[in-house]
Parts: sequence; C-alpha cells; structure tokens
Amino acid sequence: MDEFIIATLRYGTPLVYVTLAGVLAQRAGIWNLGLEGLMIVGCCASVLGLVQTGSLLFGLGLAVVLCVLGSILLWFVVEKLRANPIIAGLGLTGLGLGGTDLAVQAIYGSQASVTAPEGLPRLGAIFGPAVGPYGVLSILVVLMPFVVIGLWILLRRTRFGLQLAAAGEHPFAARSVGVSPSRMRLVALSLGGVLCALGGAELALGSLQIFAYGMTAGRGFMGFSAVIFGGGHPIGSSFAALFFSVVGAIGIRAQLMFGDRVPHDLLLALPYVATVAGVWISGRLRGGARAAAVSGELRDY
Repeated sequence: MDEFIIATLRYGTPLVYVTLAGVLAQRAGIWNLGLEGLMIVGCCASVLGLVQTGSLLFGLGLAVVLCVLGSILLWFVVEKLRANPIIAGLGLTGLGLGGTDLAVQAIYGSQASVTAPEGLPRLGAIFGPAVGPYGVLSILVVLMPFVVIGLWILLRRTRFGLQLAAAGEHPFAARSVGVSPSRMRLVALSLGGVLCALGGAELALGSLQIFAYGMTAGRGFMGFSAVIFGGGHPIGSSFAALFFSVVGAIGIRAQLMFGDRVPHDLLLALPYVATVAGVWISGRLRGGARAAAVSGELRDY
C-alpha cells in the first residue's frame, strides 16, 4: 500500500501544480492550453541550470524566470495582439517543446537525455528514518497540499480573488470599479508560470533526476482537463488531478504484476483514457446547458 501511495504522489504532484496554474488562468478568463509547454520548460531549465552551475537554487530560479516569461508572452499575444487564447496556448506548447529540444542540442550537440547530479531535497534527508518509506519523496510533495489550500484561500477568501473572478467573468463590471482585467490576467498567468516551474522541477528532479525530450508526456493537457473536471475550483481540480494520478499509479502497478500478459501500451494509456472519461463525465454531470455554455466560451475566445 505504501508503494502505491508513493507512486500516486510522485505521479500526481507535478500534475497538481500544473492544474493549479490552469485554475488561475481559468479564473482570469483564459483557457490556458500552454501548460504543457510551460511544464517542459520548467523540467529543462531546472535540470540544465543545475547541471551547468551545480546549484539547485539556480536551476529552480531559472525555471521560474523562464516559465514566468513564457506566461507573460502568452498574456501579450492574447491581450495586446488579440490572438485567440486557445491557438496562442497551443503555440506556447509548441514553443516549449521545440525550444527545450533546441537548447539541449545547442549545449550538448545531440538530442540526448541530461542527467542531474542531484535532485530536490528528500524527506528522508530532512526528517531521517522517522518518515519510513516516504523518505524518498521530495519536499515539493509535502508543500503541495499547503499550496492547494493557500490558493483556495487566495481565490475564495481575499479581495484579490474577488477581483480576479470579476475580471474573468464580468470584465466590464470590473473595469467600472477600477479593476483592470488585463492586469489581473497578467498576474494570474505569472503566478501560474511559477506553479508550472515547480511542477516541471518536481517531475524532472523529484524522482527521476533527468531531463528527456517530451518527458511531460501530455501532463499539461491532463492538468487542463482536470481544471474542467474540477469545475475550476482549486480543491476540486486538485482532486481531479489526483484521480488521474491514481489511475496512472494503477497502470504502473499493473505493469509489474501482469508483465507481458497485458499490452504495455494499453497500460500506459490508462491515465489518458481516464482523462477523456473524466471530462465526459464532468460534462454529463453539469448538464447539456452547462456544456453548451463552456463550448460557447471557447468559441468566443
């Protein structure tokens, strides 16, 4: 049981961070399909920064800076150039995937995997043997529930959260009381960039200590789906992300148990099947009218 919980947390923690970034963007009125690109940038920057300088803090700082800059680029294209947010987000994903591949080839001369000399601080190194088998988990896993609760408080119990919701849902009303929807979206996307950097760093340095091209494997899109499945609520969307993570952990466990008796690709596809099913169930539970409204919002953007 401990192994299953550890696998779920390892799989789910990066996904939760990216999902929260999507929640922030959604509250600001933007459906952010650039999460995948920002996450892969966080993976690459944290590993390359660590390898090139030997400093973990530099790697994390580089990841945060680049992800925030990517988020600002998305804001500029959407707000100033009036581009479609869906297309702009997909463009950002393509930029992230291609840019990280180009960076690795420019530094190492080939599309090789980059191994980091160390990873994020582990619970075992901090608290000793008292944490038992959970000592292999990184510090970002422990911080994850606090980040979820903190974001819920920020969005639901503060003046900033009210202004952000107004900017996303009723921008004209927000502007009439002196709140700039454009500025609120910039802040929301920038905070989301920080969360994507943390999610990417956890994926690359939390357990693997490696960067490989395309290692996010669609987790950014799964995070976007978790936002829809969770209704844009920080806690609900986080639970949706963890649900996808449980399915992923079941797939990993099934590979060990069944071996060659079940096709390997089928087991790897389980989290993505769960993602599609979760979005479908979410639409059914909210009813046809709500699903139509969401589709209308996407067309408007």
